[in-house]
Amino acid sequence: MLIEFSVTNFRSIQSRQTLSLAKSKLKESKGLDQNTFTPSELPGLGLLRSAAIYGPNAAGKSNLLLALRTMKDIVVESATEWQRGDEVPVSPFRLDPQSAMAPTEFEVIFIAEGVRYQYGFSATRVQIIEEWLIAYPKVRAQHWFARRWNEKKGGYDWDMGSALQGQKQLWEDSTRSNALFLSTAVQLNSQQLQPVYDWFKKTLRTTSIAGWGPGFTASLCGESVNKAKVLAFLRAADIDIQDVLIERKVFDASDLPKGMSDEIKAMIVKKMEGKEVLAELNTVHQDSTGKPIAFDFEEESDGTQKLFSFAGPWLDTLKNGYVLFIDELHDNLHPKLVQFLVELFHSDETNPKNAQLVFTTHETSILNQEVFRRDQVWFCEKSDHRSTTLFPLTDFSPRKGRENLEMTYLAGRYGALPYVRKLKAG
Repeated sequence: MLIEFSVTNFRSIQSRQTLSLAKSKLKESKGLDQNTFTPSELPGLGLLRSAAIYGPNAAGKSNLLLALRTMKDIVVESATEWQRGDEVPVSPFRLDPQSAMAPTEFEVIFIAEGVRYQYGFSATRVQIIEEWLIAYPKVRAQHWFARRWNEKKGGYDWDMGSALQGQKQLWEDSTRSNALFLSTAVQLNSQQLQPVYDWFKKTLRTTSIAGWGPGFTASLCGESVNKAKVLAFLRAADIDIQDVLIERKVFDASDLPKGMSDEIKAMIVKKMEGKEVLAELNTVHQDSTGKPIAFDFEEESDGTQKLFSFAGPWLDTLKNGYVLFIDELHDNLHPKLVQFLVELFHSDETNPKNAQLVFTTHETSILNQEVFRRDQVWFCEKSDHRSTTLFPLTDFSPRKGRENLEMTYLAGRYGALPYVRKLKAG
């Protein structure tokens, strides 16, 4: 469960920007009660099941999601996939000389296996500068570890809390300057830190505008029970696919594009060798006589392809209570389908494990107080210094149930709109 994510000095983001999924104290209509939940482990904390981020093109919405994806990649890969001397994949704000030389910082507050954690780190492309973890296993804060690069001595200052158990000295000595202590300790069998690492690796799910592709959904369709769930999902979204036919084969490096670099090919081969991949995917429809007719998946519309690709991850996320971040959810989808996808997260019936959804969109027709609470809506825009600013709708104190959020937004009251000028002829 995600409570809060903050990022500083990453791509178009210069100053610290924070997205919070904590429920505000605003009183909303009873019809929106299911849009929030209270974790059983923290009865005093209300969380949102979804949040929508609006804003013009090039405002930095995608960079916010990319920041979280980058944080996840560093946690998951730094101790296992990287070698000494490899660059840390951060990109600071480049339109200010000081920021361009400063580290990027990420911090996330979340709940994993009933415990609230506050974890973060800062890094340049060369190394990790700081890293820290605070846990709240019994409500009160426990400082588990922290490290900070000391330029004068050319090494780290370590601060290990007594609450962290295990071979701490071994973990310290084994942590490279371009890797995280959290990741290294877990690889060296720290059971206590495993839930933190697993939250990033398993619970946090992110995707770009391109989505996942059909592979994951197709893999689910290999089992009859899961296929039935996928087909039911599609029918609920008014997609009349009657069946899905799948062929799989063992990965073959010769299928990779000829123009791909040897380095990238080697990485893919290392990851995929011996694994099964999707060879052919067909959808089945019925003709006017009821006869089944198979279509190549590529013959389906872009919207149908996207919805099929979403079906598996969507159902998997709802089933397991994951946290899902999606960029440009509206792309190739009708507004009613966007609303359908979002409201699956707002229902106790379809979301019994309190999965969470955060998405960017330009689809304003769902921007109303029948779909969202006022604290579920966020805006993104560029400041006068051309850096990204993130702010919630609640900053504007919209009136409960009486303010047309879509019309007010498009009228410019909340900002976060493109400034379109007239194009002069000639």
